[in-house]
Amino acid sequence: VEDEEEEEEEEEPKTKTVKKTVWDWELLNDSKAIWLRPATEVEEEEYSKFFKAISKDEKPPLSYTHFKAEGDVEFKSILFIPEVAPSDMFDNYYNKAAALKLYVRRVFISDEFDELLPKYLSFIKGIVDSDTLPLNVSRETLQQHTSLKTIKKKLVRKALDMVRKLAEEGTSDNDDDDDAEGATAADTKSSDDKAELSKYDKFWKAFGKAIKLGIIEDASNRTRLAKLLRFYTSKSPDKLVSLEQYVENMKPGQKSIYYLAGESREALEKSPFLERLLAKDLEVIYFTDPIDEYTMQNLTEFDEFKFSNASKEDLKFGDADDKEKAKAKATRDAFKEFTKWWKDVLPSDDVEAVKISNRLVTTPCSVVTSKYGWSANMERIMKAQALSDDSRMSYMKGKKTLEINPRHPIIKALKAKAEEEPESEEVRNLAKIMFETAMLESGFTFEEPQGFASRLFTLVRTNMGISPDEEVEAEVEEADEPEEADEVADAEEAADAEEAADAEEAADAEETEPEPAAAVEDEEAPKDEL
Repeated sequence: VEDEEEEEEEEEPKTKTVKKTVWDWELLNDSKAIWLRPATEVEEEEYSKFFKAISKDEKPPLSYTHFKAEGDVEFKSILFIPEVAPSDMFDNYYNKAAALKLYVRRVFISDEFDELLPKYLSFIKGIVDSDTLPLNVSRETLQQHTSLKTIKKKLVRKALDMVRKLAEEGTSDNDDDDDAEGATAADTKSSDDKAELSKYDKFWKAFGKAIKLGIIEDASNRTRLAKLLRFYTSKSPDKLVSLEQYVENMKPGQKSIYYLAGESREALEKSPFLERLLAKDLEVIYFTDPIDEYTMQNLTEFDEFKFSNASKEDLKFGDADDKEKAKAKATRDAFKEFTKWWKDVLPSDDVEAVKISNRLVTTPCSVVTSKYGWSANMERIMKAQALSDDSRMSYMKGKKTLEINPRHPIIKALKAKAEEEPESEEVRNLAKIMFETAMLESGFTFEEPQGFASRLFTLVRTNMGISPDEEVEAEVEEADEPEEADEVADAEEAADAEEAADAEEAADAEETEPEPAAAVEDEEAPKDEL
Protein backbone atom coordinates (compact mmCIF):
# COMPACT_ATOMS: atom_id res chain seq x y z
CA VAL A 1 0.00 0.00 0.00
CA GLU A 2 2.81 2.34 0.81
CA ASP A 3 4.43 1.55 -2.54
CA GLU A 4 1.23 2.37 -4.43
CA GLU A 5 0.97 5.75 -2.68
CA GLU A 6 4.56 6.55 -3.60
CA GLU A 7 3.92 5.69 -7.25
CA GLU A 8 0.89 8.03 -7.34
CA GLU A 9 2.97 10.84 -5.88
CA GLU A 10 5.62 10.30 -8.55
CA GLU A 11 3.05 10.34 -11.38
CA GLU A 12 1.59 13.85 -10.50
CA PRO A 13 3.04 16.54 -12.94
CA LYS A 14 5.07 19.37 -11.63
CA THR A 15 3.46 22.87 -12.10
CA LYS A 16 4.79 26.45 -11.96
CA THR A 17 3.19 29.87 -11.70
CA VAL A 18 3.35 32.04 -14.88
CA LYS A 19 2.40 35.74 -14.95
CA LYS A 20 0.30 36.77 -17.98
CA THR A 21 -1.06 40.26 -18.95
CA VAL A 22 -4.60 40.32 -20.33
CA TRP A 23 -5.83 43.51 -22.12
CA ASP A 24 -9.44 44.53 -21.66
CA TRP A 25 -10.38 47.43 -24.05
CA GLU A 26 -13.04 49.88 -22.99
CA LEU A 27 -14.46 52.33 -25.61
CA LEU A 28 -14.47 55.79 -24.09
CA ASN A 29 -15.68 57.79 -27.12
CA ASP A 30 -18.54 55.84 -28.61
CA SER A 31 -20.05 58.81 -30.51
CA LYS A 32 -19.87 58.96 -34.30
CA ALA A 33 -18.57 61.93 -36.28
CA ILE A 34 -21.30 64.51 -36.61
CA TRP A 35 -21.43 64.23 -40.41
CA LEU A 36 -21.92 60.45 -40.21
CA ARG A 37 -25.03 60.75 -38.06
CA PRO A 38 -28.49 61.34 -39.56
CA ALA A 39 -29.45 65.00 -39.70
CA THR A 40 -32.59 64.29 -37.63
CA GLU A 41 -30.49 63.12 -34.69
CA VAL A 42 -28.17 66.14 -34.54
CA GLU A 43 -29.17 69.07 -32.37
CA GLU A 44 -28.84 72.66 -33.54
CA GLU A 45 -26.40 73.42 -30.73
CA GLU A 46 -24.15 70.60 -31.94
CA TYR A 47 -24.03 72.13 -35.43
CA SER A 48 -23.13 75.48 -33.91
CA LYS A 49 -20.31 74.01 -31.81
CA PHE A 50 -18.97 72.06 -34.78
CA PHE A 51 -18.98 75.19 -36.96
CA LYS A 52 -17.08 77.18 -34.32
CA ALA A 53 -14.55 74.36 -34.02
CA ILE A 54 -13.71 74.14 -37.74
CA SER A 55 -13.94 77.87 -38.54
CA LYS A 56 -12.49 79.41 -35.35
CA ASP A 57 -15.48 81.77 -35.39
CA GLU A 58 -17.18 83.08 -32.25
CA LYS A 59 -20.62 83.59 -33.79
CA PRO A 60 -23.02 80.82 -34.86
CA PRO A 61 -23.61 80.29 -38.59
CA LEU A 62 -26.32 82.11 -40.51
CA SER A 63 -27.39 78.88 -42.15
CA TYR A 64 -26.28 75.28 -42.64
CA THR A 65 -27.17 72.19 -44.63
CA HIS A 66 -26.47 68.55 -43.78
CA PHE A 67 -26.95 65.99 -46.56
CA LYS A 68 -25.85 62.66 -47.97
CA ALA A 69 -25.29 62.18 -51.70
CA GLU A 70 -25.89 58.77 -53.25
CA GLY A 71 -25.44 57.38 -56.72
CA ASP A 72 -22.28 57.06 -58.77
CA VAL A 73 -20.45 59.11 -56.15
CA GLU A 74 -21.35 58.78 -52.49
CA PHE A 75 -20.32 61.33 -49.90
CA LYS A 76 -21.60 63.06 -46.78
CA SER A 77 -21.27 66.76 -46.19
CA ILE A 78 -22.13 69.66 -43.89
CA LEU A 79 -21.94 73.21 -45.29
CA PHE A 80 -22.11 76.42 -43.26
CA ILE A 81 -22.59 80.11 -44.13
CA PRO A 82 -20.79 82.33 -41.61
CA GLU A 83 -22.44 85.50 -40.35
CA VAL A 84 -19.47 87.79 -40.98
CA ALA A 85 -17.27 87.81 -44.07
CA PRO A 86 -13.50 87.41 -43.50
CA SER A 87 -11.53 90.63 -43.82
CA ASP A 88 -9.31 89.16 -46.56
CA MET A 89 -12.13 87.58 -48.54
CA PHE A 90 -11.19 89.21 -51.86
CA ASP A 91 -7.43 89.45 -51.27
CA ASN A 92 -5.59 87.15 -53.66
CA TYR A 93 -9.01 86.06 -54.87
CA TYR A 94 -8.04 83.69 -57.70
CA ASN A 95 -5.35 81.87 -55.71
CA LYS A 96 -7.41 81.26 -52.59
CA ALA A 97 -8.64 77.70 -51.94
CA ALA A 98 -12.10 76.77 -50.72
CA ALA A 99 -12.55 76.56 -46.94
CA LEU A 100 -13.72 72.92 -47.01
CA LYS A 101 -12.06 69.97 -45.30
CA LEU A 102 -11.88 66.83 -47.44
CA TYR A 103 -12.01 63.38 -45.82
CA VAL A 104 -11.84 60.00 -47.55
CA ARG A 105 -13.38 57.23 -45.45
CA ARG A 106 -12.97 59.33 -42.30
CA VAL A 107 -9.28 59.98 -43.06
CA PHE A 108 -8.36 63.64 -43.35
CA ILE A 109 -6.84 64.51 -46.74
CA SER A 110 -6.66 68.28 -47.12
CA ASP A 111 -8.31 71.58 -46.23
CA GLU A 112 -7.07 73.44 -49.34
CA PHE A 113 -8.81 71.76 -52.24
CA ASP A 114 -9.52 74.00 -55.24
CA GLU A 115 -11.80 71.52 -56.98
CA LEU A 116 -14.60 71.33 -54.41
CA LEU A 117 -16.20 74.79 -54.78
CA PRO A 118 -15.82 77.70 -57.23
CA LYS A 119 -13.95 80.81 -56.14
CA TYR A 120 -17.05 82.92 -55.56
CA LEU A 121 -18.30 80.40 -52.95
CA SER A 122 -14.99 80.27 -51.08
CA PHE A 123 -16.67 81.88 -48.04
CA ILE A 124 -18.65 78.65 -47.37
CA LYS A 125 -17.10 76.46 -44.67
CA GLY A 126 -17.71 72.82 -43.95
CA ILE A 127 -16.62 69.25 -44.44
CA VAL A 128 -16.89 66.60 -47.20
CA ASP A 129 -16.36 62.87 -46.52
CA SER A 130 -16.33 60.61 -49.57
CA ASP A 131 -16.29 56.81 -49.77
CA THR A 132 -15.72 56.80 -53.54
CA LEU A 133 -12.40 58.61 -53.81
CA PRO A 134 -9.24 56.47 -53.61
CA LEU A 135 -7.22 56.67 -50.43
CA ASN A 136 -3.86 55.25 -51.55
CA VAL A 137 -2.96 57.94 -54.11
CA SER A 138 -1.20 61.28 -53.86
CA ARG A 139 -3.10 64.53 -53.44
CA GLU A 140 -2.05 65.67 -56.92
CA THR A 141 -3.56 62.53 -58.45
CA LEU A 142 -6.67 62.91 -56.32
CA GLN A 143 -7.25 66.45 -57.59
CA GLN A 144 -7.58 65.08 -61.13
CA HIS A 145 -10.04 62.32 -60.21
CA THR A 146 -13.22 62.32 -62.29
CA SER A 147 -15.45 61.96 -59.23
CA LEU A 148 -14.42 65.40 -58.01
CA LYS A 149 -16.39 67.08 -60.81
CA THR A 150 -19.55 65.28 -59.71
CA ILE A 151 -18.91 66.19 -56.07
CA LYS A 152 -18.32 69.85 -57.01
CA LYS A 153 -21.53 70.01 -59.05
CA LYS A 154 -23.61 68.64 -56.18
CA LEU A 155 -21.92 70.86 -53.61
CA VAL A 156 -22.60 74.00 -55.67
CA ARG A 157 -26.25 73.03 -56.11
CA LYS A 158 -26.67 72.37 -52.38
CA ALA A 159 -24.89 75.61 -51.45
CA LEU A 160 -27.09 77.70 -53.75
CA ASP A 161 -30.22 75.93 -52.46
CA MET A 162 -29.16 76.81 -48.93
CA VAL A 163 -28.78 80.49 -49.88
CA ARG A 164 -32.12 80.40 -51.74
CA LYS A 165 -33.94 79.05 -48.69
CA LEU A 166 -32.35 81.75 -46.60
CA ALA A 167 -33.62 84.34 -49.08
CA GLU A 168 -37.12 82.87 -49.14
CA GLU A 169 -37.34 82.90 -45.37
CA GLY A 170 -36.15 86.50 -45.34
CA THR A 171 -38.83 87.43 -47.87
CA SER A 172 -41.55 85.70 -45.84
CA ASP A 173 -40.35 87.50 -42.71
CA ASN A 174 -40.61 90.85 -44.48
CA ASP A 175 -44.05 90.07 -45.88
CA ASP A 176 -45.48 89.05 -42.49
CA ASP A 177 -43.48 90.48 -39.61
CA ASP A 178 -46.14 89.59 -37.05
CA ASP A 179 -46.22 85.84 -37.71
CA ALA A 180 -43.61 83.90 -35.80
CA GLU A 181 -41.68 81.53 -38.04
CA GLY A 182 -40.81 78.07 -36.80
CA ALA A 183 -37.18 77.19 -36.20
CA THR A 184 -35.46 75.69 -39.24
CA ALA A 185 -31.93 74.89 -40.31
CA ALA A 186 -31.55 78.36 -41.75
CA ASP A 187 -33.26 80.13 -38.86
CA THR A 188 -31.00 79.83 -35.84
CA LYS A 189 -32.10 82.93 -33.96
CA SER A 190 -35.35 84.04 -32.43
CA SER A 191 -37.76 86.25 -34.36
CA ASP A 192 -37.20 89.03 -31.82
CA ASP A 193 -33.87 89.81 -33.52
CA LYS A 194 -35.58 90.75 -36.83
CA ALA A 195 -35.93 94.38 -35.84
CA GLU A 196 -32.48 95.31 -37.15
CA LEU A 197 -31.87 93.24 -40.30
CA SER A 198 -33.29 90.03 -41.69
CA LYS A 199 -30.91 87.10 -42.00
CA TYR A 200 -30.70 87.42 -45.77
CA ASP A 201 -30.05 91.15 -45.49
CA LYS A 202 -27.06 90.29 -43.31
CA PHE A 203 -25.96 87.70 -45.83
CA TRP A 204 -26.30 90.16 -48.70
CA LYS A 205 -24.37 92.84 -46.85
CA ALA A 206 -21.51 90.40 -46.16
CA PHE A 207 -21.45 88.29 -49.34
CA GLY A 208 -23.40 90.25 -51.99
CA LYS A 209 -20.24 90.87 -54.02
CA ALA A 210 -19.57 87.12 -54.14
CA ILE A 211 -22.99 86.47 -55.72
CA LYS A 212 -22.31 89.17 -58.33
CA LEU A 213 -18.94 87.59 -59.07
CA GLY A 214 -20.72 84.28 -59.52
CA ILE A 215 -22.93 85.80 -62.23
CA ILE A 216 -19.77 86.88 -64.05
CA GLU A 217 -17.87 83.59 -63.63
CA ASP A 218 -20.50 80.82 -63.48
CA ALA A 219 -22.60 80.82 -66.66
CA SER A 220 -24.25 77.48 -65.87
CA ASN A 221 -25.78 78.80 -62.61
CA ARG A 222 -26.39 82.38 -63.76
CA THR A 223 -30.18 82.10 -63.60
CA ARG A 224 -30.09 80.71 -60.05
CA LEU A 225 -27.70 83.43 -58.95
CA ALA A 226 -29.80 86.18 -60.57
CA LYS A 227 -32.70 85.26 -58.29
CA LEU A 228 -30.46 85.91 -55.29
CA LEU A 229 -29.64 89.51 -56.31
CA ARG A 230 -30.91 92.33 -54.09
CA PHE A 231 -30.94 96.08 -54.77
CA TYR A 232 -32.71 99.35 -54.05
CA THR A 233 -35.10 100.90 -56.56
CA SER A 234 -36.88 104.20 -57.17
CA LYS A 235 -39.99 102.78 -55.49
CA SER A 236 -38.10 101.00 -52.71
CA PRO A 237 -35.27 103.30 -51.61
CA ASP A 238 -34.97 101.81 -48.11
CA LYS A 239 -35.77 98.12 -48.62
CA LEU A 240 -33.89 95.60 -50.74
CA VAL A 241 -35.85 94.13 -53.65
CA SER A 242 -35.25 91.01 -55.78
CA LEU A 243 -35.63 90.73 -59.53
CA GLU A 244 -38.66 88.47 -59.06
CA GLN A 245 -40.35 91.17 -56.97
CA TYR A 246 -39.45 93.79 -59.60
CA VAL A 247 -41.07 91.69 -62.35
CA GLU A 248 -44.20 91.20 -60.23
CA ASN A 249 -44.52 94.98 -59.79
CA MET A 250 -44.00 95.85 -63.48
CA LYS A 251 -46.64 97.98 -65.13
CA PRO A 252 -48.82 96.41 -67.87
CA GLY A 253 -47.09 96.70 -71.22
CA GLN A 254 -43.62 97.23 -69.74
CA LYS A 255 -41.12 95.25 -71.79
CA SER A 256 -37.78 96.10 -70.15
CA ILE A 257 -36.14 96.13 -66.72
CA TYR A 258 -34.74 99.64 -66.28
CA TYR A 259 -31.63 100.33 -64.25
CA LEU A 260 -29.09 103.10 -63.71
CA ALA A 261 -25.57 102.83 -62.25
CA GLY A 262 -23.78 105.59 -60.37
CA GLU A 263 -21.76 106.58 -57.31
CA SER A 264 -24.61 106.85 -54.80
CA ARG A 265 -28.39 106.61 -54.53
CA GLU A 266 -28.62 110.34 -53.82
CA ALA A 267 -26.87 111.12 -57.11
CA LEU A 268 -28.99 108.64 -59.06
CA GLU A 269 -32.26 110.00 -57.68
CA LYS A 270 -31.39 113.44 -59.10
CA SER A 271 -30.16 112.15 -62.46
CA PRO A 272 -31.79 113.69 -65.58
CA PHE A 273 -31.93 110.23 -67.18
CA LEU A 274 -34.79 109.22 -64.87
CA GLU A 275 -37.14 112.16 -65.49
CA ARG A 276 -39.38 110.50 -68.05
CA LEU A 277 -39.19 107.08 -66.37
CA LEU A 278 -40.31 108.50 -63.04
CA ALA A 279 -42.97 110.61 -64.74
CA LYS A 280 -44.41 107.40 -66.24
CA ASP A 281 -44.28 105.73 -62.80
CA LEU A 282 -41.78 103.10 -63.99
CA GLU A 283 -39.55 101.46 -61.39
CA VAL A 284 -35.79 101.90 -61.87
CA ILE A 285 -33.10 99.78 -60.23
CA TYR A 286 -30.23 101.66 -58.56
CA PHE A 287 -26.76 100.12 -58.90
CA THR A 288 -24.12 101.82 -56.73
CA ASP A 289 -21.47 99.10 -56.44
CA PRO A 290 -18.60 99.33 -59.01
CA ILE A 291 -18.91 95.60 -59.72
CA ASP A 292 -22.53 96.11 -60.87
CA GLU A 293 -21.34 97.45 -64.22
CA TYR A 294 -19.44 94.23 -64.88
CA THR A 295 -22.34 92.11 -63.65
CA MET A 296 -24.83 93.73 -66.02
CA GLN A 297 -22.52 93.10 -68.97
CA ASN A 298 -23.02 89.37 -68.33
CA LEU A 299 -26.66 89.46 -67.20
CA THR A 300 -28.60 90.68 -70.23
CA GLU A 301 -32.10 89.42 -69.37
CA PHE A 302 -34.21 87.93 -66.60
CA ASP A 303 -37.44 85.99 -67.01
CA GLU A 304 -37.54 86.95 -70.74
CA PHE A 305 -37.29 90.69 -69.94
CA LYS A 306 -34.30 92.58 -71.33
CA PHE A 307 -32.29 94.94 -69.15
CA SER A 308 -32.24 98.55 -70.34
CA ASN A 309 -29.64 101.09 -69.16
CA ALA A 310 -31.33 104.48 -68.65
CA SER A 311 -28.08 106.32 -69.47
CA LYS A 312 -27.72 104.93 -72.99
CA GLU A 313 -29.32 105.92 -76.27
CA ASP A 314 -32.45 104.42 -77.82
CA LEU A 315 -34.32 104.25 -74.53
CA LYS A 316 -37.80 102.86 -75.21
CA PHE A 317 -40.82 102.82 -72.94
CA GLY A 318 -42.99 100.45 -74.96
CA ASP A 319 -46.19 102.53 -74.76
CA ALA A 320 -45.87 104.84 -77.77
CA ASP A 321 -48.86 104.79 -80.13
CA ASP A 322 -49.08 105.98 -83.74
CA LYS A 323 -50.10 109.49 -82.70
CA GLU A 324 -47.08 109.93 -80.43
CA LYS A 325 -44.78 108.54 -83.10
CA ALA A 326 -46.11 111.01 -85.67
CA LYS A 327 -45.70 113.87 -83.21
CA ALA A 328 -42.12 112.85 -82.46
CA LYS A 329 -41.33 112.70 -86.18
CA ALA A 330 -42.74 116.20 -86.72
CA THR A 331 -40.59 117.53 -83.85
CA ARG A 332 -37.47 115.94 -85.34
CA ASP A 333 -38.20 117.54 -88.71
CA ALA A 334 -38.71 120.97 -87.10
CA PHE A 335 -35.37 120.76 -85.26
CA LYS A 336 -33.41 119.07 -88.05
CA GLU A 337 -31.45 122.18 -89.13
CA PHE A 338 -30.86 123.24 -85.52
CA THR A 339 -29.47 119.82 -84.48
CA LYS A 340 -27.23 119.80 -87.59
CA TRP A 341 -25.91 123.28 -86.71
CA TRP A 342 -25.25 122.24 -83.10
CA LYS A 343 -23.44 119.09 -84.25
CA ASP A 344 -21.14 121.20 -86.46
CA VAL A 345 -20.37 123.57 -83.58
CA LEU A 346 -19.18 120.78 -81.29
CA PRO A 347 -15.90 118.85 -81.79
CA SER A 348 -16.43 115.79 -83.97
CA ASP A 349 -14.37 113.61 -81.59
CA ASP A 350 -16.67 114.34 -78.65
CA VAL A 351 -20.15 114.02 -80.16
CA GLU A 352 -21.52 111.55 -82.66
CA ALA A 353 -24.95 113.16 -83.08
CA VAL A 354 -27.44 115.66 -81.64
CA LYS A 355 -30.94 114.22 -81.25
CA ILE A 356 -34.35 115.03 -79.82
CA SER A 357 -34.73 113.38 -76.42
CA ASN A 358 -37.67 111.29 -75.22
CA ARG A 359 -36.36 110.95 -71.63
CA LEU A 360 -36.04 114.60 -70.50
CA VAL A 361 -38.79 116.56 -68.77
CA THR A 362 -37.28 119.53 -66.92
CA THR A 363 -33.61 119.37 -68.02
CA PRO A 364 -32.67 121.20 -71.25
CA CYS A 365 -30.16 118.61 -72.47
CA SER A 366 -28.13 115.55 -71.47
CA VAL A 367 -25.32 113.42 -72.88
CA VAL A 368 -25.85 109.66 -73.40
CA THR A 369 -23.57 106.94 -74.75
CA SER A 370 -23.98 104.33 -77.45
CA LYS A 371 -25.75 101.10 -76.63
CA TYR A 372 -22.64 98.87 -76.64
CA GLY A 373 -20.06 101.31 -75.26
CA TRP A 374 -19.07 102.26 -71.74
CA SER A 375 -21.44 104.41 -69.74
CA ALA A 376 -20.24 107.51 -67.88
CA ASN A 377 -20.07 105.50 -64.65
CA MET A 378 -18.02 102.76 -66.33
CA GLU A 379 -15.59 105.34 -67.69
CA ARG A 380 -15.16 106.74 -64.19
CA ILE A 381 -14.46 103.25 -62.82
CA MET A 382 -11.92 102.42 -65.52
CA LYS A 383 -10.06 105.72 -65.09
CA ALA A 384 -9.71 104.95 -61.37
CA GLN A 385 -7.93 101.64 -62.08
CA ALA A 386 -4.28 101.66 -61.05
CA LEU A 387 -3.29 99.61 -64.11
CA SER A 388 -5.72 101.09 -66.63
CA ASP A 389 -4.80 100.96 -70.31
CA ASP A 390 -5.40 104.20 -72.22
CA SER A 391 -5.24 102.45 -75.60
CA ARG A 392 -8.06 100.11 -74.58
CA MET A 393 -10.13 102.95 -73.17
CA SER A 394 -9.93 104.82 -76.46
CA TYR A 395 -11.98 102.23 -78.35
CA MET A 396 -14.15 101.04 -75.46
CA LYS A 397 -15.51 104.50 -74.71
CA GLY A 398 -19.03 104.86 -76.03
CA LYS A 399 -19.82 107.46 -78.65
CA LYS A 400 -21.55 110.39 -77.02
CA THR A 401 -24.91 111.69 -78.18
CA LEU A 402 -26.33 115.04 -77.09
CA GLU A 403 -30.06 114.77 -76.47
CA ILE A 404 -32.05 118.00 -76.24
CA ASN A 405 -35.45 118.78 -74.76
CA PRO A 406 -37.41 120.63 -77.51
CA ARG A 407 -39.97 121.93 -74.99
CA HIS A 408 -37.42 123.67 -72.75
CA PRO A 409 -37.29 127.51 -73.01
CA ILE A 410 -33.46 127.54 -73.12
CA ILE A 411 -33.46 125.23 -76.14
CA LYS A 412 -36.13 127.32 -77.85
CA ALA A 413 -34.18 130.55 -77.23
CA LEU A 414 -30.92 129.02 -78.47
CA LYS A 415 -32.69 127.74 -81.58
CA ALA A 416 -33.99 131.23 -82.33
CA LYS A 417 -30.53 132.76 -81.87
CA ALA A 418 -28.94 130.09 -84.05
CA GLU A 419 -31.42 130.83 -86.85
CA GLU A 420 -30.75 134.58 -86.64
CA GLU A 421 -26.96 134.49 -86.19
CA PRO A 422 -25.61 131.03 -87.00
CA GLU A 423 -22.01 132.29 -87.25
CA SER A 424 -22.08 134.41 -84.08
CA GLU A 425 -19.24 133.51 -81.75
CA GLU A 426 -21.39 134.29 -78.72
CA VAL A 427 -24.14 131.88 -79.83
CA ARG A 428 -21.61 129.16 -80.66
CA ASN A 429 -20.03 129.54 -77.22
CA LEU A 430 -23.47 129.22 -75.62
CA ALA A 431 -24.00 125.94 -77.49
CA LYS A 432 -20.62 124.62 -76.32
CA ILE A 433 -21.25 125.65 -72.71
CA MET A 434 -24.61 123.87 -72.70
CA PHE A 435 -23.03 120.71 -74.07
CA GLU A 436 -20.22 120.78 -71.50
CA THR A 437 -22.67 121.46 -68.66
CA ALA A 438 -24.77 118.50 -69.82
CA MET A 439 -21.63 116.33 -69.78
CA LEU A 440 -20.96 117.28 -66.16
CA GLU A 441 -24.54 116.57 -65.12
CA SER A 442 -24.49 113.24 -66.98
CA GLY A 443 -21.38 112.09 -65.10
CA PHE A 444 -18.63 112.66 -67.67
CA THR A 445 -15.34 114.50 -67.22
CA PHE A 446 -13.42 116.84 -69.53
CA GLU A 447 -10.12 116.15 -71.20
CA GLU A 448 -9.43 119.93 -71.23
CA PRO A 449 -11.44 121.71 -68.52
CA GLN A 450 -9.65 125.03 -69.21
CA GLY A 451 -11.73 125.62 -72.33
CA PHE A 452 -14.98 125.17 -70.43
CA ALA A 453 -13.79 127.47 -67.62
CA SER A 454 -12.74 130.17 -70.09
CA ARG A 455 -16.10 130.13 -71.91
CA LEU A 456 -17.98 130.16 -68.60
CA PHE A 457 -16.05 133.21 -67.32
CA THR A 458 -16.69 135.00 -70.63
CA LEU A 459 -20.42 134.35 -70.21
CA VAL A 460 -20.29 135.71 -66.65
CA ARG A 461 -18.52 138.85 -67.92
CA THR A 462 -21.25 139.44 -70.48
CA ASN A 463 -24.08 138.94 -67.99
CA MET A 464 -22.44 141.32 -65.49
CA GLY A 465 -21.95 144.03 -68.11
CA ILE A 466 -18.16 143.85 -68.05
CA SER A 467 -16.42 144.67 -71.31
CA PRO A 468 -14.62 141.66 -72.78
CA ASP A 469 -11.62 143.91 -73.50
CA GLU A 470 -11.29 145.10 -69.92
CA GLU A 471 -8.04 143.78 -68.48
CA VAL A 472 -7.16 142.75 -64.97
CA GLU A 473 -5.95 145.66 -62.87
CA ALA A 474 -2.19 145.69 -62.46
CA GLU A 475 -0.76 145.23 -59.01
CA VAL A 476 0.53 148.38 -57.22
CA GLU A 477 3.69 147.81 -55.26
CA GLU A 478 2.55 149.47 -52.07
CA ALA A 479 3.96 146.86 -49.83
CA ASP A 480 7.53 148.32 -50.03
CA GLU A 481 6.67 151.97 -49.05
CA PRO A 482 6.25 151.38 -45.31
CA GLU A 483 9.61 149.63 -45.24
CA GLU A 484 11.35 152.59 -46.98
CA ALA A 485 9.73 155.07 -44.58
CA ASP A 486 10.94 153.01 -41.66
CA GLU A 487 14.43 152.98 -43.09
CA VAL A 488 14.42 156.80 -43.54
CA ALA A 489 13.14 157.29 -40.01
CA ASP A 490 15.84 155.02 -38.66
CA ALA A 491 18.49 156.93 -40.64
CA GLU A 492 17.25 160.26 -39.33
CA GLU A 493 17.25 158.95 -35.77
CA ALA A 494 20.79 157.69 -36.24
CA ALA A 495 21.92 161.08 -37.64
CA ASP A 496 20.34 162.93 -34.73
CA ALA A 497 22.03 160.55 -32.31
CA GLU A 498 25.40 161.15 -34.00
CA GLU A 499 24.94 164.96 -33.88
CA ALA A 500 24.03 164.80 -30.20
CA ALA A 501 27.09 162.66 -29.50
CA ASP A 502 29.32 165.13 -31.40
CA ALA A 503 27.87 168.06 -29.45
CA GLU A 504 28.53 166.34 -26.16
CA GLU A 505 32.12 165.60 -27.16
CA ALA A 506 32.64 169.22 -28.23
CA ALA A 507 31.28 170.50 -24.93
CA ASP A 508 33.57 168.19 -23.00
CA ALA A 509 36.52 169.37 -25.09
CA GLU A 510 35.81 173.05 -24.36
CA GLU A 511 35.73 172.38 -20.62
CA THR A 512 39.08 170.56 -20.55
CA GLU A 513 41.19 172.80 -22.96
CA PRO A 514 41.81 176.04 -20.73
CA GLU A 515 43.75 174.23 -17.99
CA PRO A 516 46.69 173.15 -20.17
CA ALA A 517 46.88 176.71 -21.71
CA ALA A 518 47.49 178.36 -18.30
CA ALA A 519 50.17 175.85 -17.56
CA VAL A 520 51.94 176.79 -20.82
CA GLU A 521 51.87 180.51 -19.91
CA ASP A 522 53.40 179.76 -16.51
CA GLU A 523 56.13 177.78 -18.16
CA GLU A 524 56.89 180.45 -20.80
CA ALA A 525 56.98 183.38 -18.40
CA PRO A 526 60.52 182.78 -17.24
CA LYS A 527 61.67 182.67 -20.87
CA ASP A 528 60.36 186.20 -21.44
CA GLU A 529 62.12 187.34 -18.40
CA LEU A 530 65.40 185.96 -19.67
